[in-house]
Amino acid sequence: MTPDLRGFELDGDIGAPDPVSAVLDGLGQAFGIATEPGAPGSGARQHTWLDTFDWRLYRAGLVLEYEHTRRGGRLLLSRDEVLQAEQPVESWRASRPRLAEDLPAGPVRDQILKLASPRALLPMATAAGAVTVTRLLNADGKTVARLIVDRATVTRADQTVPLPPRLAITEVRGYLSQARRAARLLADAPGVAPARQSAFLAALHALGRHPNDYSGGVSAEITAQMPAPVAVATLLLGLLDTLEQNVDGTLRDIDTEFLHDLRVAVRRTRSAIKLLGDMLPDGLAAAYAAEFKWLGDLTTPVRDLDVHLLGFRAMTAQLVAASPADLEPFRAFLVRRRTREFRLLAAGLRSARFRAITEHWRKALEEVRDAGRPAKRRGVTADDLAVTRTARVFRRVAAQGSAITAASAPESLHDLRKRCKELRYVLEFFVPLHDPVAYRKVLGDLKQLQDCLGEFQDSQVQREEIHALADAMLADHAAPAATLLAMGEIAANLARSQAEARAEFAQRFARFAGSAGQQRFHDLLDRPRP
Repeated sequence: MTPDLRGFELDGDIGAPDPVSAVLDGLGQAFGIATEPGAPGSGARQHTWLDTFDWRLYRAGLVLEYEHTRRGGRLLLSRDEVLQAEQPVESWRASRPRLAEDLPAGPVRDQILKLASPRALLPMATAAGAVTVTRLLNADGKTVARLIVDRATVTRADQTVPLPPRLAITEVRGYLSQARRAARLLADAPGVAPARQSAFLAALHALGRHPNDYSGGVSAEITAQMPAPVAVATLLLGLLDTLEQNVDGTLRDIDTEFLHDLRVAVRRTRSAIKLLGDMLPDGLAAAYAAEFKWLGDLTTPVRDLDVHLLGFRAMTAQLVAASPADLEPFRAFLVRRRTREFRLLAAGLRSARFRAITEHWRKALEEVRDAGRPAKRRGVTADDLAVTRTARVFRRVAAQGSAITAASAPESLHDLRKRCKELRYVLEFFVPLHDPVAYRKVLGDLKQLQDCLGEFQDSQVQREEIHALADAMLADHAAPAATLLAMGEIAANLARSQAEARAEFAQRFARFAGSAGQQRFHDLLDRPRP
């Protein structure tokens, strides 16, 4: 079978000071060899691979690379090592985070903007080195193929780590058979093998990293027969890991999703303390419930302002009577207020109180986890806990939702939304123990109900906030009449959205908690018990 022309690597240990020289000796038995200094594609270059903190591009099968050479820089977007798009970029500093929307216009930006936003692109790995080009000649001295050798290193903890040299044969028009012959000889050369992984993965592994090493989801490794206290402690430690992983990005204000993921970790922790905390030693859950409430309250003002700013373009697109320019003083006011609130948030995250929460909470949870593992006594298992607590929260949601009528106050839907969040979290906590198909069915129904309740509550909250912000702008003498009128139009649009969500509630809830929905929950939780 003829090997592919590309995708070879050297192990670097074939008994020669320069392993590439041994490859050239082998090719030299069939071809003439001629170095080609200054050939297109040769010379020093640096590769920086970019992705969002939560690997959105990689999870979509894409790899984004910034390649810098003496001729300039360009962005390369690939799928399965096949180039999908490229565009030149100027004045690029790949070491700095950059929002996808701030990329220069071009085909790469077009393909990744919706996928990556609102996250920033971060440098995940950087490799520096040089590419050499060697011409392979036939008996007439004509170039019939080229050998491309890419040598690169990465830096890890002030130590330079060489990557395996990568080799490829490129064909010359009219001489494909000669290129294939060279590829066969290359494949048979000592120390040469098909590349085990892409250059991106090789650079990551040299740095001790791997793709998807962060996820904002719940990923605790719990098993069905694990003692319940151990499972709860393991789950809470995983949430604490997520929280701490997002602190630096939040403080550096790289993008708004760091704070969002931090807040979600806090909310999940508070729900776990409330719903599962009785499995921990006496008093432990209660002692930290107030601390995590403080942390949740600390992060709320900035996140609320982020939501307004992230949705600002969509808000202006809904204007009919007013123009987008009328809302610009409102946007500027939001930015100024966010700057003030962010200073308070940063001070809280740098405070001794925050450090004490995370350090002492981790120590206490590790003691529970480690003490529980060798225990031989029989007791409540993780699976017992998953079934009983999930069923309990579902019954509470079903009862509260069934009591809501057309005459019910908005607070009843707000409270139901909180219970639905708790149900969503307890489902996520024990997802490794559930049948995947049954889980997806239940989660699909719940998401639709949550979307409806979220639209209802968010519309009301944002409308109330716009009224409060209008008052604040008036007090600061920063509210032109046209801006107040435009804000009033936005508030009216939010009121319509809330009314539409209210009208959809009964249908969404019936699908979730009706007879078919209850059967889906029964299928999820009814499994053989040991």
